[in-house]
Amino acid sequence: MFTELLLTTLARFMSGATVRWVDCQPDTCQRVYFANHTSHIDVVLVWSALPRDVRRVTRPVAAKDYWSKGWLRPHMARTYNAMLIDRRSIKVHQSPIDLMLREMGDEHSVILFPEGGRTDGEQVGEFKSGLYYLSKKRPEIELVPVYLHNMGRVLPRDEYLPVPLLSSITFGPPIWLEQGESKTDFLARARQSILRLAAPYEE
Repeated sequence: MFTELLLTTLARFMSGATVRWVDCQPDTCQRVYFANHTSHIDVVLVWSALPRDVRRVTRPVAAKDYWSKGWLRPHMARTYNAMLIDRRSIKVHQSPIDLMLREMGDEHSVILFPEGGRTDGEQVGEFKSGLYYLSKKRPEIELVPVYLHNMGRVLPRDEYLPVPLLSSITFGPPIWLEQGESKTDFLARARQSILRLAAPYEE
């Protein structure tokens, strides 16, 4: 508990992040929080932005090869109860989506970054198909878009120490996969839900 408090406090201090909920409220119901991705600290910041009771049932999805290195990253991953996916052992009969769904069960929410990798923060990249297939198998789960503003400057690519800057985390209204909606249309709509949250910062 002490480590959790220390890391969440440090993350909030270093990012100076303002947390906003737009047409959505914190809830312990099962959700998928999906966000744009510009730095490795994004996982920490989205999780830390949630109220404690919500954090208890929310697991960030992260790459096992990154979060298993050294001694600090594995300790942090355990603190966040991260769901580590081994990208090198993915097989047809053992997809990341099936692994996630098994780990989620009927209780846990997850934090995902549908772009698949970090971007430069200047734009939101095209979404990979994972969010669609997860939604197709569990269409009742709320999908909550999250926009991270200025995070790429807090911890730029190839840097290891965060730079204190003002940033913000905006949670938007939930969406769901609509009946008969194609993968292309759904992923475009999901991406647009994040772009709408980004719009006020681009004016």
